[in-house]
Amino acid sequence: MCGIAGVIKIHDPKDGPPPPPLEAIPEQWLDILDESIKHRGPDGQGRFRDRATREDGTIVDVALVHRRLSIIDHAGGHQPMVHDGERLRADLTYQPGEIPIIASEVEPDKPLVAVVFNGCIYNHRELREELEGQGCVFETDHSDTEVLVHGWRADQVRVRHCLDGMYGIAVWERQSSTFTAMRDDFGQKPLYKSNNRNKIKAMSSNPVGLLNLAQFMTEPEASDPGQTRGWIKYGWNQAAKILGVAESMLPGTSNSIPSHESHDEDGWAHAHHLLLNHEIRDLDIETLDELLRAAVQSELEADVPIGCFLSGGIDSALICHYAKETHADITAYTVRMPIASFDESDAASVTAKHLGIQHQVLDCNLNPSDDLIQLIEQLGLPFGDSSLLPTYWVCRSARREVKVALAGDGGDELFLGYDRHRVLSLIHKLGIPSLASLAAKALPVGRNPKSRFTRASRLLNAAAGEGYKELVAIFPSPFDEELGLSIKPMDHWGLTQDKATALRFDRMFYLPEDLLRKTDTASMAVGLEVRAPFLAKELVDAALRTPLDILMPNGGRKGLLKQVARKYLPDHIVDRPKQGFAIPIGEWFRSDYGGMRQLLYDHLHSADPFPGLAESGVELNMKFVEQMLREHDAAGEKSINPWRGRDHSQRLYMLLVLSIWAKWLQRVRKGEEKAHA
Repeated sequence: MCGIAGVIKIHDPKDGPPPPPLEAIPEQWLDILDESIKHRGPDGQGRFRDRATREDGTIVDVALVHRRLSIIDHAGGHQPMVHDGERLRADLTYQPGEIPIIASEVEPDKPLVAVVFNGCIYNHRELREELEGQGCVFETDHSDTEVLVHGWRADQVRVRHCLDGMYGIAVWERQSSTFTAMRDDFGQKPLYKSNNRNKIKAMSSNPVGLLNLAQFMTEPEASDPGQTRGWIKYGWNQAAKILGVAESMLPGTSNSIPSHESHDEDGWAHAHHLLLNHEIRDLDIETLDELLRAAVQSELEADVPIGCFLSGGIDSALICHYAKETHADITAYTVRMPIASFDESDAASVTAKHLGIQHQVLDCNLNPSDDLIQLIEQLGLPFGDSSLLPTYWVCRSARREVKVALAGDGGDELFLGYDRHRVLSLIHKLGIPSLASLAAKALPVGRNPKSRFTRASRLLNAAAGEGYKELVAIFPSPFDEELGLSIKPMDHWGLTQDKATALRFDRMFYLPEDLLRKTDTASMAVGLEVRAPFLAKELVDAALRTPLDILMPNGGRKGLLKQVARKYLPDHIVDRPKQGFAIPIGEWFRSDYGGMRQLLYDHLHSADPFPGLAESGVELNMKFVEQMLREHDAAGEKSINPWRGRDHSQRLYMLLVLSIWAKWLQRVRKGEEKAHA
C-alpha cells in the first residue's frame, strides 16, 4: 500500500526551447502532491525525474512521487523503481529536500522504465517465475513492484491483463516518451487524473493534491453541475469528476500520455465486457469452495503482522476459516462498538469459538465530529456514506495489532446479499409509474427508516422513478426534486429494470465508488492495508459467469454462498440476520453524541452552508433543508402518530458532509488566490 503521484509536461517544438526541467515541473508541485498522499505511506518516500525527446522534436518532462507503506520485501521494494535496460537504478531517484536528479542528465541514452505502484499483486510469484523463464533477471528477493517493471519491459499489453491484485500503477517509458496510468478491474485502489485542457497533466492516489495543484495548471474544464448533483443524490459519483480539475479513472482502465500514442481503454466498454461477455456456466458448491480457499490463501503473503476482520456475517467467517487452514496462528479481530444495537462482538465471538480461531475484541474510541472533518478533508470529496466512520474506527483499532487485514468486501455484490436484490423483479412488476407514485404517498412513512411502510414506499418510488438506482440513493425520488437536484435520468449507465442489468449497477458503480472508496479512505488514513479475497480474479470471473438462479436459489440472499458456509458453520450462524455495518447517525443528530448535532447545526445554519455550490450551477432548496431538520427531530419524539416526523438520518449526514467539503474547498481556493496575488 502506498501513495503515488506524477506530473507530465509536453513541450511543443513550435513554442521554442523549453525551460530547464526544474522550472518546467517545479519541486513545489511535487511537494503539493506529496503532502496529499503522505498519510498513505509513512514508511518511505522517493521521487524520480526524467526528460525525453521524441522523434518529432517534442520534449517531455516527467516527475514521479511515491510514499510507501512497506508490506512486502522491506529491503528491495523501494520506489520509484527504475530499470535502465540492464539493472535497477536506485541512484536515479532522490528524497524530498535533496538536490533533484534528472535521469536524462545522468544516463541520457538508457531505455529507462520507471514505476510507482500502490497496492498488492497477489500472483507476483507466479509472474516472476514466468518472466525469469523468458530471461528477465530479478534483483530483489520478492518485490511485487519489480514484477511490474520487468512485465512492462517484456510485454506491456499483456501485463495489463494478467495481474491478480488491487492496484493503481503509473509507468514512465523513456523510449516512447509515454506515461501510462492503470487501475485494477474493480477499483480497489484509487487513481485520479487531472482534467486540464493544456499540456500539463497530473495523476495521484488522492484528488486533494490535484485540486491544490490547479492554481498552477491553467484552463480547467468547465464544471458539470450534473456531477455535483449526482454526488448529493447518491453520496458518491461515478468517475468522481471534481470541479473540472480532476476525475477518478474508471476501474479496469489505463490511460497513456501523450495522447497521440494513447492506450486509453474505453471504461464503459471495458466494464461491460467484464460483466457481460462471459460464457454462462453453473458454479457448484465444491468449485466455489475451492475458489474461495485459493483466493484467501493467495492474499495471506506479507512481511508484517496480518489478521482477519470478523463480524457476525458469513463473508468474514469464511475468510477466517480458510485463513486458519494454512495459518493456524492467525488472529481474527472484531471491534466492540459502544452502541449495543450496532455491536457484533458477541456474535463474532461465537463464530470464532466454533472456528477455533484466535480472536481479539478491540475497544474503539469514538470522536465522530472531529474524525468526520479529518476524513472528508483528507479525501477531498463530498463522500456521503456514513459507514466511513465505523470503518475508520475499526481500521484504527486493528492497526494497533496488524498492518494487513483481510475483509469481506465484494461478497454481497458478487453473491447477492442485499435485501434490495430480493425485490428486483417487483420493481418491474409494479406497473404504471404514476400509480406507483400515488401509492407511495399514501403510506404512513418516515419515523422508522427500517419499517415495512418505509421500505414499501421506497420500492414504489423506485418503480415510479429510475428503478433500482433509487434503492441505493440517499436522496431518492421525490426527495431529490424537493431538494432541487433536478437530476436527469442517467441513461448512459445503460441500466433497465430487469434483475441482471440492475446488478451491474452494484458491481460497476456502487462497489468501486462507494464501498471500496470507503475502505481505502478509512484504512489508508491509519496505514493499514485491507485486502478483499472476494474480488480475486478467478473467483470474480466464476461468479460473473453464474446465472442468477444459481447464485440465489429460490430467491434467497447469498443462497449459493450460504451452502458453502454450511460446510463449516452451524445453521444458527449461517442464518443469522444481516446486521450491516452502520452507526445510529440519526440519533446522534438528536442527542448530540460526540458533538454531531452541534456540528450539523453549525454547518447547516451558517451564513453560507455550501460556499461555491450555487456558482457551480447547483442551488439547494434551503427551506426543504430546514423542513428536514424539523421533521428529523420530531421523528425522535414519543408519539403514536405514524405521520409525525420523518427520519432523515442519511440525508442530513450527506448535507453535513457537503458543507464540510464545500467550506474546505473554499479555503483551498482562497489559498490559490493568495498564491496568484
